[in-house]
Amino acid sequence: MTEQSKDGRRKVALVTGAAGGIGIRIANRLIADGHHAVLVDIHPELEDRAAALGHPSTAYTSRRCDITDEDEVAALFAGLESDGLGVDILVNNAGISPKQDGRSLKAENTPRAEWDAVINVNLTAPFLLCKAAVPHMRAARWGRIINMASLAGRTRSIVSGAHYSASKAGLIGFSRMFAGEVAPYGITVNCIAPGAIAAGLGAQLNTALTDNYAARIPVGRIGQPDEVAAVVAFIAAPDTGFITGATFDINGGFHMS
Repeated sequence: MTEQSKDGRRKVALVTGAAGGIGIRIANRLIADGHHAVLVDIHPELEDRAAALGHPSTAYTSRRCDITDEDEVAALFAGLESDGLGVDILVNNAGISPKQDGRSLKAENTPRAEWDAVINVNLTAPFLLCKAAVPHMRAARWGRIINMASLAGRTRSIVSGAHYSASKAGLIGFSRMFAGEVAPYGITVNCIAPGAIAAGLGAQLNTALTDNYAARIPVGRIGQPDEVAAVVAFIAAPDTGFITGATFDINGGFHMS
């Protein structure tokens, strides 16, 4: 069923990191739910991966954008607006977690440039995108912002670096504050905190780490990207307007709070 905004227009959902394993499944689910998806990434295979979903080309729009560059983000939203695509749903899914041989460096061994890159992509970019998305949402008196945090932002991680954990904990804190600021305009801001997922950054882990991780998860397995996409779809729904400032844990019971 096609979801529509209050003005009768089909909702537009922008997904960053859309070429990745989780991002493309989120986009696929939102398109299936009747939204027009704007797929944003810098990956050169974005168009091919979008086309491989099998949806009509009218169901989605692909845009390359360096989301850490404020000017590029502004140009992205200006271009979408000129095409009649005001963003109603923002999914800040893009993220990086550098690894060497499947493992993160300890904080004391992490170069400053790597620290800055992780903070810029995982925390500053969502801030920039939220700022850019809010004017249209405020005018529409409706919006859904979904920020992809992580289990690493909720508790000590056994696989992620300190910079990744800091960026995701910071994203959760930012989301709570931002949720309070925009709530009067019908805009909700929530986080999803996945644990080990068999796609995206989770696919960087070596086999031994993955097997060890799965053995410690109460449900006995690694999560699937469609399970993350299902929670995104739930939060993006029109009847979830009383849920804001929340963090949804998707980790198979590895961390319970």
